Amino acid sequence: MMKSMFYLLLALTAVLAATASDFKPDPILDTDGNTVVGGHSYYLIPAVPGKGGGLGLAGRGDKKCPLDIVQESSEENNGIPVRFSDWWSNIGYVPQTEILRVEMDVGDTACCRQTYWKYDSDFDKERKQLFVIAAPKDRSSSSTYHLKKSGDGYKFVWCPSIDCAGKLCSEECDVLGIFVDEKGVRRLVASSEPHLVKFKKADGGPDYLSKSTI
Repeated sequence: MMKSMFYLLLALTAVLAATASDFKPDPILDTDGNTVVGGHSYYLIPAVPGKGGGLGLAGRGDKKCPLDIVQESSEENNGIPVRFSDWWSNIGYVPQTEILRVEMDVGDTACCRQTYWKYDSDFDKERKQLFVIAAPKDRSSSSTYHLKKSGDGYKFVWCPSIDCAGKLCSEECDVLGIFVDEKGVRRLVASSEPHLVKFKKADGGPDYLSKSTI
């Protein structure tokens, strides 16, 4: 009996392992219906027409650095493309619901290669907002996000607890939305209302090198 139980458990373990290895997260799709993949750059354009342009970089007040992630006011301006990296499964395409890093694909900035998205550690008390800035790459949870399908587009989500084999451990999450400041600049912030985006391919592949400078 014990021997039969051992083989039954062994078989069950093999089935569960095979099922887990066969699981693949849903991909992100670009505006052409193709899978968004690593090694390529994409413009983040609004999912709803008439809601402004793509995302770029700009200073805030008297602060020259770090730069904020902002939305271009003109619908005709696609902004600066981004690249994605460091998702946990290391699968060949950019997956939904897995934490990852977002980098502005610029050749250089006035802030010494600060290009990765990250929540600003200094809460803006005047505007009562937590802004998303461009910063050096680090391992903090404030610089990792995940993407989730929402309506006709995708939303960026940030959750404080992420140490569950690349999955989310907390339901206390923020989405990234748009805050319009006193000068009319549209800035990316932690919000309860998501800024929905679509992904428009910006380059021809891994050999592409952005020449943009900020």
